[in-house]
Amino acid sequence: MTFSSLLYLLKEGFRNIWSNRTMSLASVGVLVSCLLLTGAAVLFSINVGQAMQVMEDQNSISVYLNDDVGTAEAAMIGREIAQLPNVQDTVFVSKNEAMQEYLDALGEDGQVLEDLLGDDNPLPHAYRVSLRDVSLYQETADQISQIDGVYRINDYTEVASMLTRIDFLVRIVGIVIVVFLAVVSLFIISNTIRVTMFSRRLEISIMKSVGATNGFIRIPFLVEGMILGLISGALGSGLLLIIYSQVAGAVSGIIAAFQPIPTSSIAWWIVLTFLAAGVLFGTVGGLISISKFLKKERGEINVWK
Repeated sequence: MTFSSLLYLLKEGFRNIWSNRTMSLASVGVLVSCLLLTGAAVLFSINVGQAMQVMEDQNSISVYLNDDVGTAEAAMIGREIAQLPNVQDTVFVSKNEAMQEYLDALGEDGQVLEDLLGDDNPLPHAYRVSLRDVSLYQETADQISQIDGVYRINDYTEVASMLTRIDFLVRIVGIVIVVFLAVVSLFIISNTIRVTMFSRRLEISIMKSVGATNGFIRIPFLVEGMILGLISGALGSGLLLIIYSQVAGAVSGIIAAFQPIPTSSIAWWIVLTFLAAGVLFGTVGGLISISKFLKKERGEINVWK
């Protein structure tokens, strides 16, 4: 195939999209939705995995004492905690220190809260307990919880279990929605190309009568599907990166201990994956419509030659 012939076929693909721009727009919209949902589900699962890894790497427990526990009694509880076999170190955090840390974390809003509270401090005394072996986290946490005067501890296992359930639910719902939208995308893309082929059926018949091969006829419509996929992939990746950066910033602002995966580290991966997926969807949709059309016109034609 000469360069001029290839250039002609590419131009025909672009012309087909413009001629059926309403259907093309519908194809792009549905495919973008499919890619967005898929990407969002994958990013959510990756961030959940990172959050669980961070919790697994934690080798410390925050222990909060009862409100009525004084400084002297808190010191006795601290010695009792330090005697546990898996405890490496204990750091006492008085209620005044905890309040000051909280006010400092609030910044300018901390002054407003301090004025509202006055001398009233609702925070309890606490201990930061470092562990020798993180694999014994749950066992050590249970031992600390049984000590008199301990109100509660930060139990990351419950949070990890909750995140696991949410992640599983998101994956199942995401798979169902994505499969549905994928079928709809293929249906709309194939019908968009089929409309173009039907409107040009006389031209196709003339081309075949003068010796045009199935491959020559097929290329403009495959180009049309690939272009629709590329446009969808570019739009989908751009929208996902914008939405993810906003959500990640909001989450990191609310939960300072958890830092989502930076957008910069996944940007190219998302763009390339979305473009590849878009081209795949567009090509498959084009092949479906072309195969059905050529088989309908002439059942004896082998469209894969």
